Amino acid sequence: MKNRNDIIIRVFAVMLFVIMWQGILTGQVITGAARTGEYLPLLSGKKVAVVANHTSMIWETHLVDSLLSLGVDIKKIFSPEHGFGGTADAGEHLEDYLDKQTGLPVISLYGSHRKPVDKDMEGLDVVLFDIQDIGVRFYTYISTMHYVMEACAENKVDFIVLDRPNPNGFYVDGPALDTAWRSFVGMHPVPVVHGMTVAEYARMINGEGWLKDSLTCNLKYVKCENYTHKTYYELPVKPSPNLPDLRSVYLYPSLCFFEGTCMSVGRGTDLPFQIFGHPDYPDTGSSFTPRSIEGAATNPKYIGEICNGVDLSHIPFEFVRDNRRLVLDWLIDAYNSMENKEDFFNAYFDKLAGSSDLREQVIAGKNKWVIRASWKKDIEAFKIIRKKYLLYKDFE
Repeated sequence: MKNRNDIIIRVFAVMLFVIMWQGILTGQVITGAARTGEYLPLLSGKKVAVVANHTSMIWETHLVDSLLSLGVDIKKIFSPEHGFGGTADAGEHLEDYLDKQTGLPVISLYGSHRKPVDKDMEGLDVVLFDIQDIGVRFYTYISTMHYVMEACAENKVDFIVLDRPNPNGFYVDGPALDTAWRSFVGMHPVPVVHGMTVAEYARMINGEGWLKDSLTCNLKYVKCENYTHKTYYELPVKPSPNLPDLRSVYLYPSLCFFEGTCMSVGRGTDLPFQIFGHPDYPDTGSSFTPRSIEGAATNPKYIGEICNGVDLSHIPFEFVRDNRRLVLDWLIDAYNSMENKEDFFNAYFDKLAGSSDLREQVIAGKNKWVIRASWKKDIEAFKIIRKKYLLYKDFE
C-alpha cells in the first residue's frame, strides 16, 4: 500500500510540475498553492491544519482534496468569515462542524471565537494558510491570519502561507488606522489599501511585532510565480459572496465605507458593491430593491424597499481599475444629498475608517483634496515599512 501511495504522489506531483512550467512559459501567474513541490517536504510526517475556504484552489481542485490525495495528514480545517464553503453572509456567526466530503472537523474562526484556542492547536505541527485576499484593511481574512499566527506562536506550531496575488496590490491609499480603533475589521496601523500579498503581510505582522506580547511565529511561505505589484490579476473564484467580479473588488475599498452609514451598498441585488442608495435618497433616475439572496444576503438592509441611488456598474472598467486611489466623491455626495444628516453615520464607520477623522472631515464639509492631504504623511511612513517586507517587484 505504501508503494502504491508513493506512486500516486509522484504522478500527481509530476502532473502539477508540468502544469506549473506551462504557466511559467506562458507568463501565467502561478499561485503558491500550485507549487506543491515547494511545500510538500515541509508537510511530510507532520500533523497539519489548513486555514482555507472556497478560494483555496489548485487549478480545478481544492487544496484540501489535493493534499489528502497526496497523503498529507490533515487533522482539521480552520475557516474564516463566510465559512469553509464561502456562502455565509457577512458577519454571520458560524459553528464548528464535520465536513461531509472529507470527514474533517471544520473549526470556525468566525463564531464563538476568532482565534484558535489551545485545544484547537493540540497535536498540530504545521498550520497551512491558503485564502485569496483582496488587499483591503477591513477585509477580515488578514485578521483571521493574524490570530492564527498568534496561536501558532504561542503553541510552537509552524505557520506556512501559500501566497496568492493581491488584485488591489498595485497601489497604496486611504487613512491609516489609529490603533485606538483596533477591531476585527482593522487590526494594524496600515492604510485602507495596503498593496501587499498575504505572505508579505504576514512577514510584516511578524517583523513589526504586531502579535500579542510581540511574539513571532515560525513563518514560512511559498511565493507566486510570474507576479509583480504591477500585475492585473483576475480572480478565478469570487473571494466572498458579495464580491462577484473584478469591478466590485476594485470598487470595494471606496464603497465599503457605506457599510458604516445609513446607505445600502447593493447587498441583496445583482450588483453588490457596484451601486449605493437609500429609500430617502433624491431621485437620480437609478434605483434598486434589495431582496433576500441565499448564500449572499439573507436579510439585506432595506429589503423590499425601493432605494434611489447611484449605479457605478456602467463606469468604464478601465477607469475603475486604473484610478489607483479611493474615491471620496461618492461618500461626500451621499452625505450632502441626505436630509437627515444626523443619522447618516453609525458607530461602525469609525472602525472601518480607522479613526473618527474621516467622519468628522465629511461632516465639517472638507473637500476630497483636503481629506486626501491629511493621509499623505501616514501613507509615506507606511510605504517605508511596507518596502521591507515585499517579495515581488513593486509598482513604483
